[in-house]
Amino acid sequence: MFTGIIEGLAEVKSISRIKNKSKSASIRISLDLGKLRKDLKIGDSVSVNGACLTVVKLYQQRADFDIIGETTRRTNLNLLKPADKVNIERSLRLGHRLEGHILLGHIDGVGTIEKIIKSETETKIWIKIENKQLLRSIVSKGSIAIDGISLTVIDVKYDKVSIALIPHTLAVTTLGLKSKGDKVNIETDIFAKYVLNILPKKLYQPKI
Repeated sequence: MFTGIIEGLAEVKSISRIKNKSKSASIRISLDLGKLRKDLKIGDSVSVNGACLTVVKLYQQRADFDIIGETTRRTNLNLLKPADKVNIERSLRLGHRLEGHILLGHIDGVGTIEKIIKSETETKIWIKIENKQLLRSIVSKGSIAIDGISLTVIDVKYDKVSIALIPHTLAVTTLGLKSKGDKVNIETDIFAKYVLNILPKKLYQPKI
């Protein structure tokens, strides 16, 4: 479980295809975690661009993670290249402040950045949601995770949502490195998902 408060950026050092008979994993990614490597153990969970991954190998400052086919299909992790940066968050500890909102690290789908509007005080980003069914659990002023970052939804229009970012968020996360056309991971609010699962479907069909 995570909060969407990014602890730092990690650099992708290598990406390799895994060849094994079980085909349980398809990609192994190696990340330079820097100071975030401290106290990390094999088997620990780490949010990488919002996706909950398990540490399978550790080095001095690096950690390896295996990514299965389901994760590559639902996320932007299969688009990563060496030297790319990713958002990192360690799992939530009970008793700590919940600064963002509750995240599971289970990516629902991807979005495409369609517009970036910059001003002196903020940057507004419009994102097209590729799976329109996700719009059922996205509401204005509600919570959403973009590449693992806890953010507040500003607008919801047709198949697009907007978020507003302060300079600090742009400086300490990968959103400051994004351009129009880039893909981002989307995790919608877990509480909205459970509510929608209970309600009759005709009550919450999105207007698209």
